[in-house]
Parts: sequence; C-alpha cells; structure tokens
Amino acid sequence: MPHQINPRLLQKESMRRCRLEECRAACCLHGVWIDSAEWQDIRNHAALIIPHMPSGWNDPELWLDDRTDTDPFARSGQVVHSRVLPDVTHYGKSACVFLREDHKCALQVAGDANSFHPWRFKPFYCVLHPLDLDEQGRITLDETELLLDEPGSCLRPAEEITPLLEIFGPELRYFLGDAGYGDLLKGPG
Repeated sequence: MPHQINPRLLQKESMRRCRLEECRAACCLHGVWIDSAEWQDIRNHAALIIPHMPSGWNDPELWLDDRTDTDPFARSGQVVHSRVLPDVTHYGKSACVFLREDHKCALQVAGDANSFHPWRFKPFYCVLHPLDLDEQGRITLDETELLLDEPGSCLRPAEEITPLLEIFGPELRYFLGDAGYGDLLKGPG
C-alpha cells in the first residue's frame, strides 16, 4: 500500500463525493485490476463471498477474464482483471462481475457481513478510486475538471470548498493508518 501522498491532495476544491443512490456504482463500469496476491486471498475466502455474489456467479474461476499485466505498484508485481458483464441497466451498459443489483460490491458486502472491515476483500484499485497513483506511487487525484465533467464520476461539483484530505479521509486513513492520516491533518512541523 502507498504510504505517501502527492501534494495535490493538500489542496481544497469545490467538490463532493457521489452518493450510491445518485451514481449507482458507475465506477464499476470497466471492472478492476486485482493484485495476484489479492486474487489469491479472494479465492481463499470464496465461501464467505459467494453468498453475496450476483445470482449465478458462484464459481470463483469465472470471476476473472483472461487479462493479466505487470504493475510496479502491485504488491506481487502482477495484476489480473475482473470479468466485465453486459448490463443494460448500468451506466455504460456493462459492470464488474462483483456488482450486485443493489449497486453494492459483493466483496464489500462480504467483508461487512463477516465482521471484517468493509474493504477487507476489495481490491486496492477499487478502494483507491477515484484517487490514483502518480509516477512515484504516491496517492493523488487527477485533474478535477475532467472528473467533474464526467456524468459517471465519483465526484460531483459542490458550492463549498472542501479540503481534499477531508473528502478522501476514509481512503487516506485506510491506506496511511490513523497516525499517518492524523499527521497529514496537522500539517508540516
């Protein structure tokens, strides 16, 4: 997991996060790259995840497509890709295999239902989104204008200006830990 942020996240912007009832998980349109180690963990816990999967998707061997890639920021250095399914009811007409009819992620629901952190089984890149990694592996945010203009974006324009550290507090606390996140909020010195 990354332990540093790009200075971009120290800015304040006129934006807010989407709400699931607004976006209906538009971010799940293209599926997700999953670290090979994360995938092994998901497979090892398939019995906990299967009860929360969309109907008919009880075989973990079908949860991936055939794409693989190297990723310098992935723990194992290798990533695999979740299967993307046609879905005429979803934004962009496709969705990740883990997306349920209630627009929740089966992996997150499984974590929560089994008394883990809700992101216990979620792939790193799912938790990170809409944040990204810069060339140095630091957590950052792409240019706001592009994100706010995209109807399926996880960000929405807002009247008030809010620190990005606050908007993305849950993710930053998850990646950096309570102490690391607290240090960011205190600022330099």
